[in-house]
Amino acid sequence: MSLFGDGLDKAVQKAFTRPAPKHAGPQMRYLVKQMGGTKQVAQMLRVSQRTVERYVKDQIKKPRHDLAARLEREVKKRWQPQIRAKAKAKAASTGGIVIDARARMGYTAPIGSTDQDRIRHLTVALPPQYAARLFDAQEAGASDARLQEIAAEALKEVYFQDGGRRAGSLEEVRFTNIEHLEFEL
Repeated sequence: MSLFGDGLDKAVQKAFTRPAPKHAGPQMRYLVKQMGGTKQVAQMLRVSQRTVERYVKDQIKKPRHDLAARLEREVKKRWQPQIRAKAKAKAASTGGIVIDARARMGYTAPIGSTDQDRIRHLTVALPPQYAARLFDAQEAGASDARLQEIAAEALKEVYFQDGGRRAGSLEEVRFTNIEHLEFEL
């Protein structure tokens, strides 16, 4: 489970204009249409081609729990690609992204300052360049740790340093023990 990657995906999914199919038959038909055949869908979902055909014809209606989760994830990954691209482009160019996090945060600073880590609940609007960096890193297949580093850099600049108006000697922000994380476009 990727906390940051899933959070970014959920934020983009809120921009969808139509809901994704919820039942196995329509989901399977959508995937078959998108991927150009039952064989490709069967390989992707790790089931037999005959099983896919039976879902397409509504001969099977209830998938196993693990198959249902894979099916839903793959449909949402491919659902409304133009809307998804527009939402990401808007966030990366003009809109930015809002991060709502409850986590242990601290920083490395010069001696004499209070840099003790503590639980903070922050809701911060990040500028478009950080939204672009997050989405670009996600598209490139970056790990959750790398996405967390980018978010920590963004919080350092926007929240702790207030765009350069304070805490200029701040070196590094620690962003750990995440209890809650949500993104909003």
